Amino acid sequence: MKPAIIAVVGGKKSGKTTTIELLTKELTKRGYKIGAVKHIPEPNFTIDREGKDTWRYAQAGATTVVGVSAGEIATIEKTRQNDFTLKSIVQKCRGRDLVFLEGFRTLVANDEKIHKILAVNSAEEGMHDLKTFRSIIALTGPLQPRLGRLHIPYVDVCKNVKKLADLIEKTVMKTEAT
Repeated sequence: MKPAIIAVVGGKKSGKTTTIELLTKELTKRGYKIGAVKHIPEPNFTIDREGKDTWRYAQAGATTVVGVSAGEIATIEKTRQNDFTLKSIVQKCRGRDLVFLEGFRTLVANDEKIHKILAVNSAEEGMHDLKTFRSIIALTGPLQPRLGRLHIPYVDVCKNVKKLADLIEKTVMKTEAT
């Protein structure tokens, strides 16, 4: 069974990471297996560090390097951005019930199969994002947007994570199970 996917999108400091963190805690308590994928837009970012053995293997030509310690396994795949798709990224989280994507604005914007939570800082940001994204299940963020009458609920995830988790179960998990 493939996992349900929810993208949490929004501007800087809008609460994306906090939203995923709190929802992961709540949904894990409810028995769900959660995967999380973070888009890191910095072009020269690497999790590997120069001089470390894994870095040396990649420098020698290995395109997949796996580091194993007592508590985790890290897989580093050397690739170009054009060489991966959202589908190939989500496949890294196989065996999970739900995968949260943080960011990936361009890849998820019009994909109606990917549910979205919009984290917003302002009403202006919210209005822009409502025009940009499809399949929005909720809005959250540090400032409750005053966007008039919407059919999309606003939930302050910091004050009521259970309500947002209930909404995910009702709209996303039940849809994916059918």
